Amino acid sequence: MGCGRVGASLAGQLADHGHSVAVIDQNAEAFRRLPADFDGRRVTGLGFDRDALGQAGIDEAYAFAAVSNGDNSNILAARVARETFGVANVVARIYDPRRAEVYTRLGIPTVGTVRWTADQILRHILPMGALTEYRDVTGHVSLVRVDLNEGWIGSPLSRLEEATDARVGYLTRLGRAVVAGPRLVVQENDVVHVLTPTDRVGAVQRLLADPPAEED
Repeated sequence: MGCGRVGASLAGQLADHGHSVAVIDQNAEAFRRLPADFDGRRVTGLGFDRDALGQAGIDEAYAFAAVSNGDNSNILAARVARETFGVANVVARIYDPRRAEVYTRLGIPTVGTVRWTADQILRHILPMGALTEYRDVTGHVSLVRVDLNEGWIGSPLSRLEEATDARVGYLTRLGRAVVAGPRLVVQENDVVHVLTPTDRVGAVQRLLADPPAEED
């Protein structure tokens, strides 16, 4: 939702990576910002309007990004996408940092203008496609953000490490970084950042995307 400079950039990047993309904007002239070869859907309307979302294919959406220039519109659209249509990967652009913290507590990731880039949005809505946050100079070790299956909620971090042979570096909880410790237990909406050999990133992602194996 939103076809400003950032929305158009996101749409172009996602399309270039082979994703089906729909863009909603209440101003049809805004679609001129899209790349000339963009072949996704263009829907003129409000991003929180159910009819507009339906035209955009919200029922089949893997992710939704609300990146218009209005905080209220963005958070309303993000909540409709998640709570009404069940879209799991939702992110909203929020200008007011005080509001952003509130919405993060509601489980909707927010990105503020100070640290905002298209890449930040991509990391939220494409958890399996843009995870690497750091790689050492040799390229052998990576720090990656992983998205957990809800079955891991309530598990101690040690169980994640045992299952993946990776080391949990820190958590992002309620919008704040928390250094990993042996007593920490995974809570709902936690984002986990792990250190792992680069050649095992895919394996670690797959293991944590599935529920943990049942213990004997």
